[in-house]
Amino acid sequence: MKAVIVGCGRVGGLIATSLDASGHDVIIIDLLTRSFDRLPPTFGGEAVRGDGTDEDALRRAGAAGAEFFLALTEGDNRNIMSAQLAREALGIETVYAKVNDPMRAQAYAELGIGTVCRSTMIADALLGAVGLPQGTEPSIRPGAKHDHAPIGVGATAGHTED
Repeated sequence: MKAVIVGCGRVGGLIATSLDASGHDVIIIDLLTRSFDRLPPTFGGEAVRGDGTDEDALRRAGAAGAEFFLALTEGDNRNIMSAQLAREALGIETVYAKVNDPMRAQAYAELGIGTVCRSTMIADALLGAVGLPQGTEPSIRPGAKHDHAPIGVGATAGHTED
């Protein structure tokens, strides 16, 4: 299975390493070459220095034809933009973006981009750890499978510090 990951931070590096060790074809993209230091010397995938929000850079990295795409940088806007390109320009069916803002996570999932909301995930984990009920908002939302208009500038929900 071919996987593309944008962002070689702690999460991206761990997932890339795990997928590679399981025999998957992995391409990981990051703006900073030093980010690839998180990958073990045994990493057999491709580590590509590039901008995951640039369609040409994604194409040059070989992202087209991937079975799934994960946008895992530290910025909501960068992740959504990268995921949108993967879904709409590259035609990748399974796309997830890490999003910190729960309102954005819901809005983008409804528009077809799967989201992982770190804020609700951490809140649920901590509530569970102290024996309290978890929240009602899911931390992982698959993207809706319907035809939709391209995500435009006016489609954003909430606010982020990007």
